[in-house]
Amino acid sequence: MTLALYRYQLPFTQPLTFHGKVEVAREGLLVRIDDGWGEIAPLPGFSRESLAEAKSESLACLAQLAKGQTPAPALPSVQFGFDCARRVWPVQTAPLPEPYPLIQGAPQELLKHWKNWLHHTPDKAKLKVARYPMRDELALIRLLCDRLPNLKLVLDANQGWTREEAWTFCGHLEANRIEYLEDLCADFDDIAFVAERTGMPVAIDELLAQGKPWQPIPQLKALVLKPTLLGSLAHCEALVARARALRLKVIVSSCFESGVGLNQLFHLAGEWAPDQAPGLDTRRWLASDLLGADGQPDPACLETLYLSD
Repeated sequence: MTLALYRYQLPFTQPLTFHGKVEVAREGLLVRIDDGWGEIAPLPGFSRESLAEAKSESLACLAQLAKGQTPAPALPSVQFGFDCARRVWPVQTAPLPEPYPLIQGAPQELLKHWKNWLHHTPDKAKLKVARYPMRDELALIRLLCDRLPNLKLVLDANQGWTREEAWTFCGHLEANRIEYLEDLCADFDDIAFVAERTGMPVAIDELLAQGKPWQPIPQLKALVLKPTLLGSLAHCEALVARARALRLKVIVSSCFESGVGLNQLFHLAGEWAPDQAPGLDTRRWLASDLLGADGQPDPACLETLYLSD
């Protein structure tokens, strides 16, 4: 059995902010089990585990595999990586809807250069909000809606608003231009309060990874699944089943993984939500990738942490 663990670091095309912390590069791990690969990349500010903790548990799991034992990782990013590395991937035959663009940055800069990043005129785009003054973010939304009359927006607040702030923000939006508002607040009760009083469609993402309680309400339209944060594929598939039972959309979304993880998320989206455009437009924020011309991880881009004899 071939077992290996590698570390990578990929620079971002520009500094990105995750829950108030600025990052200039994406760091993570790749695990290899025979011919299977998995990505283990805790997202700073979002994952409950650090990269060092994920590395320690990954090494322990590989040591167990080397002894013929069956590891049971506890950390979500490690669960996801090991599940992917041991998975038999079905052939994907049908094309997925094109991933929609992710827009983030200072509204004033985006207002100046909006044509540069929306030159394809998509029908749907995702915009990060609750990061800059409300008036600036609303001005950007108004410009996008004015210039692109067919555009629908996904607005992701990353739990950045209080109930009152979310209510105020929603009061300035046209509901028919919003696909949904994602993670308005840190608690579902606050999200439900705002949604029920404004009629705005909403979705939940981080609440799922945090294991917080939620329940269906008429305004809840989608579950956004980030397997790197959620953990095992079995856990993700249970959420997919619940979403289907409740007739909610399932959106498979990335955590700035490398091409290894993004390709696997693309295939999972094809299985779990073939009719929904996935939230996988994070590759363009990475200045380089780990995949060689053959589509396999390039050893020259990786630091070896463990390699079985």
